[in-house]
Amino acid sequence: MSTSVALSADSLGLKSVGKIFHNLSYEELHNHEIRNNEGKVSSNGTMMVDTGKFTGRSPKDKYFVKQDPSAQHIAWGNINKPVSAEVFDELYTLVTDHLSGKDVYVTDGFVGSNEKTRRNIRVISEISWQSHFCKNMFIRPTESELASFKPEFTIYNACKVVNSKWQEHGMNSDVFVIFNIEKNIAIIGGTWYGGEMKKGVFTMMNYWLPLENILSMHCSANVGSTGDVCLFFGLSGTGKTTLSTDARRKLIGDDEHGWDDDGIFNFEGGCYAKTINLDPDSEPEIYNAIKRDALLENVVYDEDGVVNYEDSSKTENTRVSYPIFHIDNYEPTLKGGHPNNIIFLTCDAFGVLPPVSKLTREQAMYYFLSGYTAKVAGTERGVTEPQATFSACFGEAFLPLHPTAYAKLLGQKMQKHEVNAYLVNTGWTGGGYGVGKRMSIKATRACINAILDGKINEGSFEVMNVFGLHMPKQIEGVDDNILNPRNVWDDKDAYDATTRKLAQMFIDNYRKYISQDTSYDFSQAGPQL
Repeated sequence: MSTSVALSADSLGLKSVGKIFHNLSYEELHNHEIRNNEGKVSSNGTMMVDTGKFTGRSPKDKYFVKQDPSAQHIAWGNINKPVSAEVFDELYTLVTDHLSGKDVYVTDGFVGSNEKTRRNIRVISEISWQSHFCKNMFIRPTESELASFKPEFTIYNACKVVNSKWQEHGMNSDVFVIFNIEKNIAIIGGTWYGGEMKKGVFTMMNYWLPLENILSMHCSANVGSTGDVCLFFGLSGTGKTTLSTDARRKLIGDDEHGWDDDGIFNFEGGCYAKTINLDPDSEPEIYNAIKRDALLENVVYDEDGVVNYEDSSKTENTRVSYPIFHIDNYEPTLKGGHPNNIIFLTCDAFGVLPPVSKLTREQAMYYFLSGYTAKVAGTERGVTEPQATFSACFGEAFLPLHPTAYAKLLGQKMQKHEVNAYLVNTGWTGGGYGVGKRMSIKATRACINAILDGKINEGSFEVMNVFGLHMPKQIEGVDDNILNPRNVWDDKDAYDATTRKLAQMFIDNYRKYISQDTSYDFSQAGPQL
């Protein structure tokens, strides 16, 4: 057990407590997980756990306490829903009463690798694997830092508790994830999913930092041997973790970063990668990071503990968390300079967008605010049409402030540091889902390599009809034909019709940014019909 400040029930905000397991080592956590029968050990020593009926976040169950001064900053709506201080106090009592008298796991960590703006986070849970998850995901303080650690924000995870009065409280369900900004507390009930803690802290960083004129971003980042930094924005399933994890470049981080006057800095000390269809040949760094001290979620395995990464019978959202040092080639400082390139990743299941295109600054602002990707239909019978998703800033679910607050900071920083921007489609080519095929990781990596080494700017471009994107005519390692997506559709009329259909979706979505404030009217940089 790590050296740290002695804790008591009172210091944890509990009425009483059993044993306090404070900042356990990986070995100790592993032993507790086995002793508590919380999971199984895979054939290579990785702990595997299931998160119950919730195998992803519950965005409709996320709330903020509506009180001043934070209420003046939060963009209230479907994403950021209010709850009263009275309801919070009632559920806080429910949570702390449940945890009182029990053995609890307390995990302390930093969020933010820049010491100037990092936050001290504490998580209290009765489940050892949730402590393990937080140890993986947050930045681990040194022994000397733990000796004087004082939490600035505390998460109480009472996943076994449900809110039986949810209808009376006017809430969505008996699950709740509530942030009380003024009290620097979050409470979780009814869901075991580990990502709620990770994204909860990210949400708070997205509140704190922009108010200090620091851009917080849902992106991955890596750095080359010459110090050139690249950011990868993208929603889940677009390849953000996979493509930023590159044996030729040091990984700064795979998901959450800040951009201040010093440059780029990671919020986290670990990675949280999707493992569905994980292939050791195309994603060797991630595959090799899955070993002792990593934590697999909701994977399917045989009686010998051998994982079948292709099996999605539990969920498509199978995951692994691991400390970033499991990646051989990572940046130990978790920091980098100002970015040279920004890549917006989209998985276009309509098969319309090109594999890579260069963006003007105005187009970069348009696609950042649009935050587009398209997902294939789920398990609903008879539904084969791709579903467009627009998530502002490629992470709207985690933005307490209005999206334009983040767009303003991005635009200022891109202009000041003369950053190039590109749109990369990791989705379908030669037709939409069900007709065409998914872009190969090899082809996508070749496009990204051309961006990183600057060769993409050495050749000529052609302009895509309707969308106005600048498409390179040649990329080393990529079939010239697929660089213009219309070339590889057998039915050109169908491509043109699908292009117009997708363009209309973009136009309809973007109207909300120009209805009241023309400051962000970049609509002329978007598709034109």
